[in-house]
Amino acid sequence: LTKQIADVVMDITGAAGVGVIIEAKHLCMMMRGVEKQNSVMITSMMRGTFRTNPRTRDEFLQLVSN
Repeated sequence: LTKQIADVVMDITGAAGVGVIIEAKHLCMMMRGVEKQNSVMITSMMRGTFRTNPRTRDEFLQLVSN
C-alpha cells in the first residue's frame, strides 16, 4: 500500500521526489495468531530525490518525526 501511494502521487504530480510513511494497527496480529494487542506497523517508501538525496530524505524524516 505504501509503495502504491508513493507511485500514484509521483505519477500524478510529476514531483521530483515523494516520501510516504504509514503507521497502522496490524489487525491480523491483534486478532489471530500471536494476539498481540496494540500491534502497530510502520512502513515507508522513498521515491526520486527522497531516495537518492540523503539530505532531502533526512529533512523529510526529521519533519515527520516531530
